Amino acid sequence: MQQQSDALPDSARRVADLLKTLQHDKPVIMLPSAGRTSAEAAAGLGCSVAEIAKSIIFRRLSDDAPVLVIASGSNRVDEAKVAAQVGPLGKADARFVREKTGYVIGGVCPIGHAVKPLMLLDRDLFRYDSVWAAAGHPHAVFNLTAQQLQAMTGAPVADVALTATDVPTPN
Repeated sequence: MQQQSDALPDSARRVADLLKTLQHDKPVIMLPSAGRTSAEAAAGLGCSVAEIAKSIIFRRLSDDAPVLVIASGSNRVDEAKVAAQVGPLGKADARFVREKTGYVIGGVCPIGHAVKPLMLLDRDLFRYDSVWAAAGHPHAVFNLTAQQLQAMTGAPVADVALTATDVPTPN
């Protein structure tokens, strides 16, 4: 894993600079292979999938505002729970994600967006001593606590996970 900031791609270097401005003491790390999914990132880091703070972007239908849900990698986001808090949602395609966040899918960082999103932070992230978040590039991540993530983003903590009782069972 690389940690030299001069070896970072531009988008990850921008995140590293922002983290430095925020006085965050952990470096941006480049994974040898892409961390586009929580499972890929966890495998590259040697942590559990649940310790990945994945960024899911939705489009609020009423005004096209970006909605960012930062969820535990092991959780499936319940769109109905998110919509109940921010309004009806639509899918965000790759162009919308890039335009609104400044990042590509698979590298959406919880901070430093082109357009400030509405945000929700999965309460399940607080179960872990630390979590890993994308740092602006599919290979780039950084480590922090859920408390630091909340302080950096100002996102309200919410129940955003689909639970086993929410999943319909086949007949």
